[in-house]
Amino acid sequence: MKVIRGSEVAAEPVEEEGAREVTVRWLISRPEGAPNFAMRLFEVRAGGCTPRHEHPWEHEVYVVEGNLEVVGPRGPVPAGPGDAVFVPPGEAHQFRNAGEGVARMLCMIPLPPQP
Repeated sequence: MKVIRGSEVAAEPVEEEGAREVTVRWLISRPEGAPNFAMRLFEVRAGGCTPRHEHPWEHEVYVVEGNLEVVGPRGPVPAGPGDAVFVPPGEAHQFRNAGEGVARMLCMIPLPPQP
């Protein structure tokens, strides 16, 4: 077992095309011994967003702080602290900060199989 202090994990800018004012902290992944899933903390500043994208794996997201719009095929849906979001594989999605302060969300994804 490990306890990871999120504040001690470096916040890396998300540099994918379409990302604005967003960082990610890889809290738990392979370096911490996780064989199957990664846990990431995204911090989206006011006016910021993740890129609109899709991929063949699912996301599980938990909003920790702030107000987000989750943009999917049917348009934006509000999500706030305590809300959980499931994004199925292959569905285009984006997270946008809909408030004034920083929005924080935990995002869990499966890791690719190891060779």
